[in-house]
Amino acid sequence: MKNLIKNSLVMVVLFTTLLGNANSSLKISIDEKRTTLTLKDVKRGNELSIKDAYGIILYKELIKNSGNYVKGFDLTKLPDGSYFFELNKGLEIKTIPFTVESAVVDFDKEKATTFYKPVVRSVENKIYVSKLSLNKQLLEVKIYYDYNSGSYDLIHSETIEDTVNIQRVYKLSKSEKGNYKLVLKTEGRSFIEYLEF
Repeated sequence: MKNLIKNSLVMVVLFTTLLGNANSSLKISIDEKRTTLTLKDVKRGNELSIKDAYGIILYKELIKNSGNYVKGFDLTKLPDGSYFFELNKGLEIKTIPFTVESAVVDFDKEKATTFYKPVVRSVENKIYVSKLSLNKQLLEVKIYYDYNSGSYDLIHSETIEDTVNIQRVYKLSKSEKGNYKLVLKTEGRSFIEYLEF
C-alpha cells in the first residue's frame, strides 16, 4: 500500500511537470498560406490529427520518427470555422485549437489543453485505475463480465467526482475467472480495456 501511495505521488509530480512544460514543447509559425507546426519530444507511433468543432477527423498521421516533429500545413483552404490539432501520445492527448476566417488562420496557444488518459493495469484478480484530472472532471467506470461467451453484463458501475488524483482498486471474485471489459468515460471520451483473469 505504501508503494501505491508513493507511486501515485510520483505520478502527480510527473504530470504537473509535464503540464508546466506543455506550451514550451509547441511552436507554431504562420506565413501567408503555410502554417508550420513544431512539436518537441514526440515518439514514433504518436498520432496527429486535425479535427473540426464536431470532432470529425479531417487529417490523420502516425508519427514515424521520435524527436522533433516539423510539418507545414495549408490551413487557409479550410472553410471558416473552429478546428484543432490533436496529438495523441502515451498517457496524454494534447489539443491545439485554431480558427479559420476568410482564409486567415488564428491560433491561441493559451487555449491549448492537455488531457490525461486513465491508466489501467491488472494484477491477479485486481484492477487498478488511476487518472490525473487537474480540472476535477468526473470519471465514469463500468466493469462488465462475460458470462455467455461474448455477451458482457454490467457487474459494477461508479462515478468518481471532484478528485484531482483518481486512484481506485477493484477486487474481482477469484471464482469468476474469464473475460472482463472495463469502460471508462471522462470529458467526452471513452476508453475500453479488455482483461482476462
